[in-house]
Amino acid sequence: MNQQPKMAEEEEVIEKLEEYTKNARHHQLETLRSILQHNAKVLYLQRFLSNLHHDLDADTFRSLVPLSSFEDYADYINHMAEHGTQHDSPLLSVDPLLGFFYSSGTATMKPKLIPYFDSSLCNDATFLAIQWTFLIRKRFFPTRPSINKILWFHHVGNITTAKCGLNVMPVSQYILQCGKVTPQEIPMVYASPSEVFVGSHADQQTYCHLLCGLRNLDLIDGIAAPYSLGLVKAFTLLESKWEQLCHDLERGFPSHEISDIAMREAVTETLGGPQPELSNRIRQICEDNGNDWSGIAHTLWRNVRYIKCVSTGIMKQYYPKVKYYAGEVPVVGGDYFASECSVGLNLDIMQPPETTRYVLFPNTAYFEFLPFNMNDETNNNVADEMFDLSSVEVGKMYEIVVTTYGGFYRYRLGDVVRILGFYNSSPEVEFVMRAPKAASEILTERDLISAIDNFQLSLRGAMMRIQIVEFASFLDQESRPKQLKVFVEVQEESDFMEDKQEESIRTLRSCITSLEGSLGALYKVEKVKGQLGNLMVFILRPGAFDKLYEVAIRNGTPASQYKPPKILRNHEIVSVLEKYSLCHIR
Repeated sequence: MNQQPKMAEEEEVIEKLEEYTKNARHHQLETLRSILQHNAKVLYLQRFLSNLHHDLDADTFRSLVPLSSFEDYADYINHMAEHGTQHDSPLLSVDPLLGFFYSSGTATMKPKLIPYFDSSLCNDATFLAIQWTFLIRKRFFPTRPSINKILWFHHVGNITTAKCGLNVMPVSQYILQCGKVTPQEIPMVYASPSEVFVGSHADQQTYCHLLCGLRNLDLIDGIAAPYSLGLVKAFTLLESKWEQLCHDLERGFPSHEISDIAMREAVTETLGGPQPELSNRIRQICEDNGNDWSGIAHTLWRNVRYIKCVSTGIMKQYYPKVKYYAGEVPVVGGDYFASECSVGLNLDIMQPPETTRYVLFPNTAYFEFLPFNMNDETNNNVADEMFDLSSVEVGKMYEIVVTTYGGFYRYRLGDVVRILGFYNSSPEVEFVMRAPKAASEILTERDLISAIDNFQLSLRGAMMRIQIVEFASFLDQESRPKQLKVFVEVQEESDFMEDKQEESIRTLRSCITSLEGSLGALYKVEKVKGQLGNLMVFILRPGAFDKLYEVAIRNGTPASQYKPPKILRNHEIVSVLEKYSLCHIR
């Protein structure tokens, strides 16, 4: 088959990336012009533009339309979820409403609804972004004709129905659709059939992904998940369930624990009958490993060339465990996609999390940048400090503000990035953290992660066998004075779990200063003012944070989009964690 036309088409797509980034400001203004020309008459914008008597340019738009957050859209979205598009005039977009996305719901454990519309402008921009993502990966890992399947640990999640009758689904389902892969084509690209992706139980889906991945043992080119945590969960399940997986392969059908009938039948068909030789081969590899599962990805899947996931931000803490399972297989980075829009492209996917940078897409949304100061006591950034894509400064941090094709206008995305440089004329950014939700917050994700790292080092220095596996914080503003609570889950083999609690508590108290001393400038200022009581550290038994995962899934968060919260803002979540406390230390 002649590959020349396809290669020429791919080269044209890459040339478009070069042109867009070389003329990033022009394409940004064109993107904003397209959005406003299309949606200027929607009810949300008319609140601010009704007295405008001339063309709406970028400067006028920024001067008249204020910065916004999700709360500014909640009433509009709730109305659409209840009544669909029944209204005298369009609320957020003139395009037909197709349904709603779930956000990840990280902080509150309850996902937000993000409306999505049948917008050709948005679809074209998203599809182009996905093409760029695919072609960048292809540069590093050219397609192989016979070894070409991806073991993708992906869970589309439940597709529910809003009161208006429209679907509510994860954004990942939409991205799958935008990638132009039909259900019939999924088995040609991925190890698992489509029924596994849309299954009804996350752990059962992961198990079935593993089973299909083992059935296609010699055909797996890449292993992927949206986030590094998803890969850790998958490999951990492989460690605990490998005997059952081998048994299922030998019989030719999945365990009866898999209760989703459609998924069971599809996986049985994928297995293609009993596979005793393959089962014995895998069993021998796993038995030879003993308790050492380092490098299992390469030991099992001998032809795999890469493992792909997002490992930046709060997912960085899981990267070492992914590397442990990966062994010599490179762990490559993902791209920067949000529920509201596509944000950035990772041009060098081979970089580790600490050096990963994203080139902002000049065509997927209109970007503005709100300066962010980590040590600002007020966090009261104001709109007249805004910068556009061409005027940001290298080395400085900003909160991203987006105007999208999908009905968000000057919307604070909640992500803080640092400008590392420019690719052509488009900024290259490092994801730093989620922004504080309110001026009253005294701790950032970055502060907490740094403090926990130092706490772990201090524990090791005290010769304590305590491994921290998960953590979060909560500012109790109802206490007088206010009190910061830090929750730390420890590993099963920790000293705490072996009748050494009294000794462990004494040592922990001596290590608390390393934790408290790293909690950031805002915390220290509040402490000096006397507005904070003593820090309280809760040591949690293993599995405590799994309960938060279960709460999030029950509330509608798709398993693939789940991100363990670091800054808690919900008393109900805190109550769940406190029930799993082994002890607390003031």
